[in-house]
Amino acid sequence: MIVVLKPNADPKKQEQLTSWLEDMGVRVHVAVGDYQIVLGLIGNTEKIDAELIESLDIVDSVKRVSESFKTCNRKFHPEDTVVTVGDVKIGSGNFVLIAGPCSVETEDQIVGIAKAVKASGANLLRGGAFKPRTSPYDFQGLKAKGLDLLKIAREETGLPIVTEIMSVTDLPLFEDVDVLQVGARNMQNFDLLKELGKLNKPILLKRGLANTLKELLMSAEYIMANGNEQVILCERGIRTYSDYTRNTLDLAAVPMLRELTHLPIIVDPSHATGIARLVPPMALAATACGADGLIIEVHNDPMHALCDGAQSLKPEEFDQVASKVRAIREVLA
Repeated sequence: MIVVLKPNADPKKQEQLTSWLEDMGVRVHVAVGDYQIVLGLIGNTEKIDAELIESLDIVDSVKRVSESFKTCNRKFHPEDTVVTVGDVKIGSGNFVLIAGPCSVETEDQIVGIAKAVKASGANLLRGGAFKPRTSPYDFQGLKAKGLDLLKIAREETGLPIVTEIMSVTDLPLFEDVDVLQVGARNMQNFDLLKELGKLNKPILLKRGLANTLKELLMSAEYIMANGNEQVILCERGIRTYSDYTRNTLDLAAVPMLRELTHLPIIVDPSHATGIARLVPPMALAATACGADGLIIEVHNDPMHALCDGAQSLKPEEFDQVASKVRAIREVLA
């Protein structure tokens, strides 16, 4: 249920209404906009008399929400959420470029790439320390050492770091990580999502390989329902019948999610295609359809990369993409 208050509603009466609703056994999520305040009621609202609430002099309207996702629902929070990472803002017109290698390999490698992508306009540095691989024989990442190398790159460049967490047991290692990424395979790792909901830290949530948009939003709901509203959604391609690309990039998801949720939405053209030459056109298309940012894999030597070299751009290629992305952003503005 959603309760929309009238402009300039009496704060004392709002507090009394909120207390009464909480006594009725529901959690009240307050969204303060420029022109109105929305109270989102989360829980069993069957016993709450909507007509009684609507009769109050501070209430403009009352609506029941049929969707199972509540906190991330745009009806609960009409204005776009802006997630802040250091000095970087993501969402509501604030576009972000996240770039870096699939996996951290050496200090020279990650620091060199970090400096290159920053010079090209990247706002955040991505890099995998813990790597979920399809084959148990593939490189699994440097783990704790990889996190240390990412922090060195951050010190050298000032770029906040984005890296994937795979297990609740690893959480203590991620205390000094700026953005925690939940990979596609862990999108429905609900125990992990609940724990991430207890953090005061941005979470980048990737859509699963075969998951619907509703399932993606319900995973975001797990994080937000536990108190952490700093969630960034990521479309990274889904499994279809295509046999020429690694996945199929669902760009229609961007405007559709824009209608459904207030959360920022970014796109990963690298994992979506799996082919470096397809990353630039898909990055530009994602920008044109209204994404709040891109996360792109960049490697200084893709031929010898320990992970996903085939989909990684060279620094000079990323520089060209970043320049074209800025041009499209100017047209959209």
